[in-house]
Amino acid sequence: MRVVVALGGNALLRRGEVPSAAQQRDNVRTAARVLAPVAREHELIISHGNGPQVGLLALQAASYDDAEPYPLDVLGAQTEGMIGYLIEQELGNELAYEQPFATILTMVEVDPEDPAFDNPTKPIGPVYPEADARELAAKHGWTIASEDSGWRRVVPSPRPKHIFEARPIQWLVDQGVVVICTGGGGIPTMYRDGRLVGAEVVVDKDLASALLAKQLGADLLVMATDVDGVYSHWGTHDAERLGTVKPADLADLDLAAGSMRPKVEAACAFVEATQGTAVIGSLETIDQMVNGAAGTRVVAAEDPSDVRLPGL
Repeated sequence: MRVVVALGGNALLRRGEVPSAAQQRDNVRTAARVLAPVAREHELIISHGNGPQVGLLALQAASYDDAEPYPLDVLGAQTEGMIGYLIEQELGNELAYEQPFATILTMVEVDPEDPAFDNPTKPIGPVYPEADARELAAKHGWTIASEDSGWRRVVPSPRPKHIFEARPIQWLVDQGVVVICTGGGGIPTMYRDGRLVGAEVVVDKDLASALLAKQLGADLLVMATDVDGVYSHWGTHDAERLGTVKPADLADLDLAAGSMRPKVEAACAFVEATQGTAVIGSLETIDQMVNGAAGTRVVAAEDPSDVRLPGL
């Protein structure tokens, strides 16, 4: 089975954790332990988020006054190399020496006319108290928005149109390589006057992963995050985790725009386009999600045993 696993940026660097290299490695090591059984049994492609990481790099770049800060496309490329390196190394410690790995810098095309350019919604970087966030926004020209635990910088997140490196990724997978690609939604790239240029945006990792899974003909798309599935009535006493559902069952859920909504949208888009299966759940249960024992599964056709109830 061909499996695309999308590791959430908040799964690799959880809310409240110190954004150090050591902390990120610890979280990647946790992911590697549950990814290893998948790699032994299936063709595995790994994508990952980069919201906390790219925001931190942007903040560091802005603190240097002698040069213009690097744009988000360049910072996105940096995070692809950094996180890909950690995943390769920690997964390599879990698998046989002979298992080949490759991290591919992945350009993802966006449309410069996408209305998302005028509506920043994608949170990146650390969470701040409101006063600190407003001070930083005034200093750096950021757009900020509130969330449950504080305030964060938000940037545009246009829809991915095309993955430029899809063919070489396909070639590597066909040869048994575990490929890490489309990190952070890919390096945002667009055409201006017939030339490729970067874009000051962050492409949603889940939507890009769904596009990747579709282009590669994947059987299963797994989206690993810091919660154990999709919940109805989230944040209330009536909250319950959904088990196996169809895309239509998710249409009326009230979901957060910057976190769970794009995951559900990506899952539904992949399932409807390919008749495959998508799963959303916690990073620690990736191997169980692949085997059908954890997370919220989104399927194309209802089986008599499929029910919209908590659990599976």
